[in-house]
Order: sequence, then structure tokens, then C-alpha cells
Amino acid sequence: MLKDLLQYLPPIHKEGFLFIAIFFIVSIGLFLISDSLGWIGIILTIWCVCFFRDPHRIVPLVQEAVVSPADGRVDNITKVKPPKELEMGEEELTRVSIFLSVFDVHVNRIPISGNIKKLYYHPGKFISATLDKASDLNERQSVLIETDNGKHIAVVQIAGLIARRIVCDLDENQSVKSGERFGIIRFGSRVDVFLPKDIEPKVVVGQYMIGGETIIAELTGKQHKVNGELR
Repeated sequence: MLKDLLQYLPPIHKEGFLFIAIFFIVSIGLFLISDSLGWIGIILTIWCVCFFRDPHRIVPLVQEAVVSPADGRVDNITKVKPPKELEMGEEELTRVSIFLSVFDVHVNRIPISGNIKKLYYHPGKFISATLDKASDLNERQSVLIETDNGKHIAVVQIAGLIARRIVCDLDENQSVKSGERFGIIRFGSRVDVFLPKDIEPKVVVGQYMIGGETIIAELTGKQHKVNGELR
């Protein structure tokens, strides 16, 4: 019966095992002091297990769909200049910001198939990820993906108020597929997605995203050629 129950539990990301072990050992120590403190420790240990959960996802079979790189709520949709470190130009692009609370899945996923053209890690502050200035001031990892059709999607992992480590398991020139896991942020954070010019998002502020499943935008049929150029 226990085996049948375990098959319904999501796997745990490798980054979580050490933290879960620490929480559990501390809980045992708290039981030696007080049963009440011990049970608080157990509750926190269960939370830690849930935080590092890594559920399976079904990626939509939609041509050139940009799927959400993270679980969480769309906190902001605006037009801003892309990160300078990615060298995408000075023209404003649509940025979709997804805020991850400490109760969301924090495993990040590739939004669209292609190749990793550029990676850039920027050390910074740890102000609240809900603030717009967090995109520029906080610690972040920027990723530039080029699709097979030559379009560019940028994804930026941003540390939050209590996040203290960004993990990105990508290499430049690496081939990636939509929905693949590529990293994790602990604990509480934000992920920004920059869409190509003239591509409008299919999501709205306040909408809840499912990483690897929710379609943020579709790159096909949204652009047209004028004098041989995409407009």
C-alpha cells in the first residue's frame, strides 16, 4: 500500500535533499527540548519537502509556443529594454514577469526549443521580487535562447527577498527542448520572459502559471513580412 501511495508523490529536486535532511535533524533536536517545538520542526520539514518538489509536466504540442518557465502568478506585463548583458538591442520588448511564492514549485523550465546563445550571471541585491526594480538590482541569471527559426527569447531568473541561490544547469551552445528543467531558485523569487518584437502575450496579470504547460505566447502567425522583413 505504501508503494502505491509513493507513486503519487512528486519527485524531489536534487538541490533539496541536503535542506530536507537539515530540517529533519533540527526537528529531532527540537523534540528533545519540547514536543511542541518538535512538531513545528516537522511541519517546516514537510514544507521544505513541498518546496523542492519537482512534478512531471505535459508540454503542449503547439508549434513555436512559448511556455511558462516557472510556476507562479503573472505579476507584471510591460514593455522594457531587454537586459544589456544579452545584447538584444535597445528596442523595447514585452516582458512577462512571474512571481514565485515560497509555496510554488521553484524548478525552472525551458520556455521554447532552440539553442542557448548566451548566459550571464549578475550578482546583486535581494530586495522583494515583486518590485519592478528587482529586474535591475537583484541577483540574476540571464539566458538567451535562439529558436530554429532564428527568433530570440530571453529568460531571467531573479532572486527574491529570501532567495539566496540561483541554480542554472545550462551551457552556451547547448541544444534545449521546450519544458526541459534547467534550474531552480531558492527560496521565493521571480522569472522574467522577454518576447520577440510584436509578439503579444496570451496571459494576463494575475493569471496563475504552470511551468512547462501554460502557453505565454505563440510565435507563429503573429508576424508578417514587409519588403522581406519581419514586422
